[in-house]
Amino acid sequence: MDFKRYPAPAELDGLIDWFWSVRWDLPAGTRHRQPLIATPAVNVSVGTSPPPGDDPPPGPYPLGTQVNGVTTAVTVRSLSGSGWNVAAKTTTGGFGAWVDDVHALNDAHLPTAAVLPVDDGLALRVAGIAFGVGRMAPIAEELVRLLDARPRARIDRAREVSAVASAAENDRTIRTVDQLAKLGGVTSRTLQRMFDACAGVSPTWVIRRFRLIDAAEHVRDGRPPDWAALAADLGYSDQAHLTRDFTATLGTSPASYAAGNRGVGAPVAD
Repeated sequence: MDFKRYPAPAELDGLIDWFWSVRWDLPAGTRHRQPLIATPAVNVSVGTSPPPGDDPPPGPYPLGTQVNGVTTAVTVRSLSGSGWNVAAKTTTGGFGAWVDDVHALNDAHLPTAAVLPVDDGLALRVAGIAFGVGRMAPIAEELVRLLDARPRARIDRAREVSAVASAAENDRTIRTVDQLAKLGGVTSRTLQRMFDACAGVSPTWVIRRFRLIDAAEHVRDGRPPDWAALAADLGYSDQAHLTRDFTATLGTSPASYAAGNRGVGAPVAD
């Protein structure tokens, strides 16, 4: 399997985190199963990938474009046969530059044309370029074109949310909405409205999700770490709070999750 990430052009700074591509050609009867704990992002993709889920119908799958909304639960990608996909992954809040109600897309997998007024020939233009960084260009160009029709204030607001969310992702000392609001120079209530509009999820949810991704990455090899030390490292008051949060969100305890991922694809964020 060939997976790569590519930087976004300057015009999409603060809105698109990166572009990514994946290509696979698996032996007959082989299936690659990948549990995913997604970051609070939206993906705009083009390719021949299967629908999400542990047991998708057999391929091959048709060429198409799709918008995958913020995923609020653990999902599984199961690949077989051969195929490819390229996509733009937004920042947290970035997709709010293109649509007014990001929350409505949560956990949805929709044809791109149902969400954005994209060029009908986008998929064919992408497929007509040799696999590699060049395949990202038509998607980037289309996203930049669509921004021209959007209110400048809305684009600026999406970038503000993205910047605040980035702090929640990278600074583990940030544990509350009040801390994020102070960083953004707004009230907690205003920040809540900003996140609802542009990210589709609350700032509290974003903080929790990034913490849980950190925890999942610690157990990606299936060996339970020192949970008490990990809880402290991630800003939880004690191990019980981490366990409760982890279990409520993922439907299984940290120890069970670690055991369940032994021998399968490592849980990762996309």
